[in-house]
Amino acid sequence: MNTTSGSTSTLLTGSDDIGVLLAHGAGAGQNHPFMTTMRDGIAAAGLTVMTFDYPYIAEGRKRPDAPAKLLNSHAAAFDDLAGRVEHVVVAGKSMGGRIGSHLVTGTVPRGSWDGGPRSAVGLAYLGYPFVAPGKRETRNSEHLAAITAPQLFIQGDRDALGPLDVVKPVVDAIPGARLEVIEGGDHSFKVRKKDGRDQSEVFESLVELMVGFCQSLRTGGGT
Repeated sequence: MNTTSGSTSTLLTGSDDIGVLLAHGAGAGQNHPFMTTMRDGIAAAGLTVMTFDYPYIAEGRKRPDAPAKLLNSHAAAFDDLAGRVEHVVVAGKSMGGRIGSHLVTGTVPRGSWDGGPRSAVGLAYLGYPFVAPGKRETRNSEHLAAITAPQLFIQGDRDALGPLDVVKPVVDAIPGARLEVIEGGDHSFKVRKKDGRDQSEVFESLVELMVGFCQSLRTGGGT
């Protein structure tokens, strides 16, 4: 199903009372094979899934919009989905997960945003970018500790944007947060031949982790 949330183009699948708002990363939109694999896999498990394109993707540009503009688009998609389901799980690949976390806290990485926080039953991150591309210093992630809903961090152990020595202390300090490590996975969860794992199996494991987390939220779990 194609819908429009303001100027945000969305794709909606499923009719469950739990809806997963799955945001794409910085380099590709909602129709990238990784995103469609995640969306289709989660929907096949019976959950409602909505994906959307940030404005710069919809307009054919490569450089992401300013954080406030990303948040406006994310908020429009959230409000659309929230009007269709009982509970929303905010999820995203890399940048999409990061912006989703700021949406829930009503904060912005830089600049200002007056949109206000959104309430999610849980948050799931596929490769949270704790380190900016090409940088060495870690990003400020203090806002994550302000989130009271359960949080699932799925990180590859070869992810240059989420080194485990950075990720683990942050996650350990957040009540209700959980870390799942994909062995051999890089920031895109790609594995090497020498890892002895089929790529499709890796993506299936990501879907299973996402679905299991979402299903656990029905009973107030997530940990």
